[in-house]
Amino acid sequence: MGDMKWYVLRTAGSKEKKAAEYLKKEIERFNLGDQVAQVLVPVKREIVTKNGKRKVVERLLYPSYVLIQAELSPELEYIIRNDIPGMSGFLTEKRTNGSLTERVPVPIRDEEAQFIIGNQDQNVDNPVETEVNFEIGESVKITDGPFSGFSGTVDAIEEDRSKLKVIVVIFGRKTQLELSFTQVTKE
Repeated sequence: MGDMKWYVLRTAGSKEKKAAEYLKKEIERFNLGDQVAQVLVPVKREIVTKNGKRKVVERLLYPSYVLIQAELSPELEYIIRNDIPGMSGFLTEKRTNGSLTERVPVPIRDEEAQFIIGNQDQNVDNPVETEVNFEIGESVKITDGPFSGFSGTVDAIEEDRSKLKVIVVIFGRKTQLELSFTQVTKE
């Protein structure tokens, strides 16, 4: 392998993963694996709680972009520019050669690539973040546990523990309950 550099590829909106998959298949098909170290769609994993259900979702760190570490040859450049559905080419710069002006793919600096890869790796190693869609003072309905069916008001949010403190009226008295995000829904 020669001099591998990181390049940024532009894609159509929400086509990043499909374009990257297709690019990997084309690299295999044309036997260009020795020119490409990796194709990367940087994502961030989060836990989202909606309607009392928690699920892990992947969010793009850089929407409409795919990264490729490659030794760029004319054949590989042609495939990326012309044969990959949903991909519109490289981030480029204009270069003038005499009277001819052309757009040339420009690699990103190694520090930039390491920053992006570091964010990607850090996200995989760390527990996923929880997206909170509750607000203090908001009315919620308890859907799980011994107080299922009761309604209350959010008093505090503990994002790091995925817990809510909810004020509920039980036998005419206000009582604070600690509940998981999954035990309540918005009213």
